[in-house]
Parts: sequence; C-alpha cells; structure tokens
Amino acid sequence: MAADSARPNAFDGYTKSGFEHYYSLEYDKALADFQKAIEASPDDPRGYNHALEAVLFRELYRHDALDTSLYTQDGFLNSKQITLDPAVKQQIKQLGDKAMALSERRLKADPQDIQALYARGVTRGLKSTYMGLVEKAWFSALRNALGSRSDHEAVLTLKPDFVDAKTVVGIHNYIVAVLPLKTKMLASIIGVTGDKKKGLEYLAEAGKAGGESSVDARVALALFLRREQRYPEALNIVETLVQEHPQNFLFALEHANLMKDGGKGPEAIRTYRTLLNDCKDGKYPDPHVELAQFGLGEALRGQNQYPEAILAYEAAGHASSHNHELRQRALLAAGEVSDLLAKREEAVKEYRAAIALDSATNEAETARKYLDKPYKGR
Repeated sequence: MAADSARPNAFDGYTKSGFEHYYSLEYDKALADFQKAIEASPDDPRGYNHALEAVLFRELYRHDALDTSLYTQDGFLNSKQITLDPAVKQQIKQLGDKAMALSERRLKADPQDIQALYARGVTRGLKSTYMGLVEKAWFSALRNALGSRSDHEAVLTLKPDFVDAKTVVGIHNYIVAVLPLKTKMLASIIGVTGDKKKGLEYLAEAGKAGGESSVDARVALALFLRREQRYPEALNIVETLVQEHPQNFLFALEHANLMKDGGKGPEAIRTYRTLLNDCKDGKYPDPHVELAQFGLGEALRGQNQYPEAILAYEAAGHASSHNHELRQRALLAAGEVSDLLAKREEAVKEYRAAIALDSATNEAETARKYLDKPYKGR
C-alpha cells in the first residue's frame, strides 16, 4: 500500500521535470523522465502520451518542422514527407497504441471517465500531427483530428471547467474557420464547422489557466495571431513564453520573427543578432541557428542592408541542416539580393547552388528563371 500511495507523487514529479526539459527542447532528457513516470504508474495513459509527444516533437524539431513561418501560409501542405528512422516510427506507433488501449479500457468500464476521454483526445491529436506532418496522410490526420476534437468537446460537456480541453477544440475551430472556401464547404458536408473567434477565445482561456496545455495553447494562439497580423498581441504572448522558458530557442526565435513581421525591422535585427550570440555562448540546448540566420537575412533585406543580408542568407544556405527547403530558400534569396546589387556572377552561383539541393521544387524553378533573366525586385 505504501508503494501504491507513493506512485502518484512520483508520477507527478517525473512529469513536471519532464515538461521542464521538454519546453527547454531537451527532448531526450524529457523522454527519460516521462519513461520514469510510466514506470511509476504504468496504467496511466498520460505517461505514454507525454513520451509520445517527446519522441514526435524531437523528430519534428530535428527536421526544422517546428519553424512557425511554415504555418503562416499554406505552402507547408506541399512540403516533402519527413523521413524518420524505422525504429523511431515503430516507437511512435507503440506509444500511441499503448496510450489508446489504456484510455479505451477505462472508457469501456466508464464511458464518462473524463480523464480517459481527455487522454484519448490527446493521443488522437498527436496521431493527427504525426500523420499530417510526417506521413503527409491528410485524410488519416483529419480523422484523428476530428476524433480528438470530439473527445475534448465531450470532456467540456461533462466538465465545462476542464479548461485544458479547450486547447484542442480551440485549435480545431480556428483551423477549420480559415480553410479555403472549397475545403470548408466539403468539411461542412460531414458536419465539421469552425469558428475563428471561438477558437481564439478558447486558446486564450486555456493559455491563462496554467494547466498542462497552457504553453501549447499560447504557442498556437501566438501563431494564429501572427497569421491574423495582430503582431502586438502575439508578441506579448511570446514574451511571456520566453520569460518562463529562457532556454527555449524556438520561443526566442519567434520573438525575433514577430518583430520582423510586425514592421520593427531594426529591433528585429538586434534581436536576431542577440539570439545568434546567445547560441554561440551555449544558452540554448541544440539551437538550429540556420533558422535565425535566415530570419536575420530577411530582416536585413527589409532594411535594404543588402551585403549583410547576403552573408546571413549564405550562412543559412550552407548550414549542415536536414532542412533543405530552408537552405534552398536562403540560397535563392542570396541570389536575388546579389542581382539587386548587380553582382551577376555571384547571383548565378547562388541560383545554381539552390538548384543543386533539389531540382524539382518551386524554388528551383524560380532559380532557373533567374539564371536566364536577372531578378529585378518584388
């Protein structure tokens, strides 16, 4: 009995420390803590969900798929499938299947088990993320997303003050509301509706509640506000995330991105440079500096500081990164700015380097066009 009574405390302790590592992008350390939480309470689906989240987002970060600039436009729908090690894919499947089985077992005994409903919704949401971003299997991703929303709406029906459930429901409401018209009409046929205002309100509530999904709610809310060009509001949210998680490279990067997109060019340049210096000083675990270099290039270009922009673009373009799409965009941009400076030979070199990374992309097609005719400006 003594051992059993100690288990929840051990589970909560390992879960808390796991999330501290998780939001510092120390995914392997987070996973180790979540595995200990599973050992402390092996029948709790939450532990498997947390481990699944750590493994999945470790891989997404490794491939730069957490770059928020990808999700402020629709181009990410056409981005290439992420190639994962088969062993990692199997680990993701096993963790998801185990979490689902534990939730289903509890729901079979009690269909109104709120914690089990919530946990199943989380599992389905993570499966949707995996199928959409890794496998590019959009129908499977949609099925799981609908299941996740349904579970969390059921939670809110049973317990309206279970605010963590508003994160998934809020994200889904917003995304469906901003779908292209044809896609939205198809979604309405199968009973899927969205409400942009409700989505943003739900995320704001979940973000302020301080629950387990609070950080994720604020990340989503800031992203959607950025998409809506409500930059000051998004910036305020991201500043709180930076303060709470000072080792999180992505939050610091988003802070600089928002300054750039919000028209604060000189401040953005300083922020990017501070971020890059902090990376050199070891402030961030495993920083993906190419993302900051590309952002710096964009900010410098926006301020007509072309020679410095080329250097930043080249640093991003020649980085040893899995993200060939970012590298290609950076090399293409370096070529464009070189053309603006009438440095034709350098521009041609950049365009050829971009094409060499992948000749079958839109960026490669654009680079080939500029090989024939110099870039003249946007």
